[in-house]
Amino acid sequence: MNNQKVQSDPFSLVSDELSLVADRLRSMVVTEVPKLAFAAEYFFKIGVEGKRFRPTVLLLMATALNMSDRPSLDYLETPLRRRQQCIAEITEMIHVASLLHDDVLDDANTRRGIRSLNSVMGNKLAVLAGDLLLSRACVALASLQNNEVVSLIAEVVQHLVTGETMQMTTTSEQRLNMQYYMEKTYYKTASLISNSCKSIALLAGQSTEAAMLSYQYGKNLGLAFQLIDDVLDFTGTSASLGKGSLSDIRHGIITAPLLFATEEFPQLGEVVQRGLDNPADVDLALDYLGRSQGIQRAKDLALMHANLAAAAIDSLPQSDDDDVRRSRQALIDLTLIVINRTK
Repeated sequence: MNNQKVQSDPFSLVSDELSLVADRLRSMVVTEVPKLAFAAEYFFKIGVEGKRFRPTVLLLMATALNMSDRPSLDYLETPLRRRQQCIAEITEMIHVASLLHDDVLDDANTRRGIRSLNSVMGNKLAVLAGDLLLSRACVALASLQNNEVVSLIAEVVQHLVTGETMQMTTTSEQRLNMQYYMEKTYYKTASLISNSCKSIALLAGQSTEAAMLSYQYGKNLGLAFQLIDDVLDFTGTSASLGKGSLSDIRHGIITAPLLFATEEFPQLGEVVQRGLDNPADVDLALDYLGRSQGIQRAKDLALMHANLAAAAIDSLPQSDDDDVRRSRQALIDLTLIVINRTK
């Protein structure tokens, strides 16, 4: 798969619809308290939104699952599509809320190339803004009147809390356990996109098999995304960070590249167990990592999950509809974009 080329720009396929979703998101986070309104809107402003990766995946999935014999020419205007767009909006609000809360927990200063909300307005307002987004997401979720979808998304919020707690309370043994790390990564990163993809399928009345394939796509895409993030923390480049931000290791968070390196150099485990509070230990850990296959093995694992995501799309029932085919190809292209990104 890594030799394949991206055939299209997945984001451009849903760009007009993304604009509608973005406009609705901005209107949904308005509140009568000016400071709280400013805080809640902070990452929904035009120019700060980022790529809107998750809504893009979900809108493409909605079309990819439009498997009726004769898809309506104006299916983008149907009540079903509006409900599926609502899932994209809910997912983005939950995602941004988790970022706001994470930045407070991590005492972060920047996010998406600008100052983090907690550094601009303080921790209390940042937490309240995240809470407001979660409450708006709950109201939107209730409007769908689908108990299975409500349960799935509620479980996602629980997973986000579980994952963050796992990261904060690891024992010395768990810090070096790859299975524990991948479970935490699922909770923190992959659960939201996987269960949102499944929700798109459930709203469309798809079969249990199609819903599970949608879930598998989101799960494996999310895991691949985070594994590449782990690699880029050591190797990535950006104007503000230079080569590799090393933010995880400086916060004492041990990710896949170091876990793989520890398998090659058990003595690295002793360095990690000391907590990495000492800059000399950080340098020593980086030296071991540089001599190991840790970064390459993390990339290989990400590629494996990307391939599993693509295979899930390929396993959906065949369709002769051009829009369905284009969307499925775009979802496969997204797996390549995730694997090959450099920042």
